[in-house]
Amino acid sequence: MRLRDVGEFGLIERIERAVRRSGRARGVVLGIGDDAALLRLRAGDDLAVSTDALVEDVHFRFASEAPRSIGRRALAAALSDLAAMGARPLAVVAALAAPPTLPLAHAEGIVRGIVDGARRWDAPLVGGNVARAKQTSLTLTVLGAVRRGRALTRAGARPGDRIFVTGTLGGAALAVARAARGARVRIAPEPRLAAGLALARLLGVGACIDVSDGLVADLGHLLRASRVGAQIDPARVPRPAGFAAACRRAGADPERLALAGGEDYELLFTLRSRLAPAALQRRLGVRVAEIGAITRVRGLRGLPAAGQTGWTHF
Repeated sequence: MRLRDVGEFGLIERIERAVRRSGRARGVVLGIGDDAALLRLRAGDDLAVSTDALVEDVHFRFASEAPRSIGRRALAAALSDLAAMGARPLAVVAALAAPPTLPLAHAEGIVRGIVDGARRWDAPLVGGNVARAKQTSLTLTVLGAVRRGRALTRAGARPGDRIFVTGTLGGAALAVARAARGARVRIAPEPRLAAGLALARLLGVGACIDVSDGLVADLGHLLRASRVGAQIDPARVPRPAGFAAACRRAGADPERLALAGGEDYELLFTLRSRLAPAALQRRLGVRVAEIGAITRVRGLRGLPAAGQTGWTHF
């Protein structure tokens, strides 16, 4: 069965049923079923809004990734932007565009992936749109709340700040490299929402960004916004266990994937306190690694040639 067999409103009914089964979320006054959703903010909160898109043959291929994985990954990517701002999720709105010939199971799988993630990360799906297109794309708008005056931004780094990153880098880029060689992969990033909330409460945090386009590219965004430079030690960039050997099997350069690969959705942030990494890790509830320092002189130093670029669309 394909999308044209159920039509626009048949697909919407299926989405509504999937969301209803996931239960009612706190803060949602009115969800799917009207012209707009209604959300209730707490007193003293600011609204954080971000939009992210996944496009077929740019960000995913049905031949190498299951639809459910694609939907979950799309939500994780969008929520990662809220994490980088220190915001807690309120809701998500999804716009699915697809050709009428798309198998209905693919569309329903994408929706199930979104709903799975919505339940896991307390980010209810409250509305959206479906439309005809030549290829499949999924655009998610996420809404979050952050305490007034406590939002994390890219512009707060100062010379002398230490640079940290959560988790490990390169694993998602390795999966993409394996997919390009015909492997079936599952890319399952975890948006660091709890860590972002903890950072927003922590004194001495300078700037923060999520690693979506690769460490080099996203650190470059942070440095430009803060008008500073950085010195990093590539040997201290955390990588998954067995990463180098797995890269060799895939015919990929581990240095390039760790420094310039994207879709890890870890948090990259600066800190001006002398808090020890072990203590910081306990506060954030996730592994952290110190990889360098912010400098007064502009530019990014310490990189090998293999790590000089990151992901770009154009």
